Amino acid sequence: MATTTARLDVLSIGYAHDRVASTCTLVRDGDAVIVIDPGMVANRALLLQPLADLVLSAQEVTDIVISHHHPDHTVNIALFPNAKLHDVMATYVDDLWLDHEPGDFTVSPAVRLVATPGHTDQDVSTIVQTDDGLIVLTHLWWGAQGPAQDPFAADVAVLKASRDQVLALEPALIVPGHGAPFAPNGSTPR
Repeated sequence: MATTTARLDVLSIGYAHDRVASTCTLVRDGDAVIVIDPGMVANRALLLQPLADLVLSAQEVTDIVISHHHPDHTVNIALFPNAKLHDVMATYVDDLWLDHEPGDFTVSPAVRLVATPGHTDQDVSTIVQTDDGLIVLTHLWWGAQGPAQDPFAADVAVLKASRDQVLALEPALIVPGHGAPFAPNGSTPR
């Protein structure tokens, strides 16, 4: 039986210093065109031009996933008028609020969401199966170098448990909330 895999492209690499922008990613899986964390950027063209470079328009995006409800990860949701929105507890379509149990939720055959509280209690990580291995898009890490302890985490033990859960999946790459993708290793903060 063949394993379904998706293609992942980073649209914009985020940062969190004197200014803030979320890392925004595109995943294509069959007919699903999924944008993860279309949040703050210095200019909206930083999201739309990479899409155009991939011969896609904002209208072709079918789904949006937000890792959590902070504005730096959500402010540009409206750029994608035809997309369903997914978070840790529901899917939103037009005026429909479709609850689902927190935990595993399938967006497409190679893309699923997993509840991973830590940065906030409502965090979700996006798990993507690609030809290059498993990739996890998550705000459990801000970037490859940390911070080791998330300054917003209300419960460090919960953050550590979610990080351990993600690392147990043995991802080839982690796409953090505010940095470039990185390959986890023994020095990845837990």
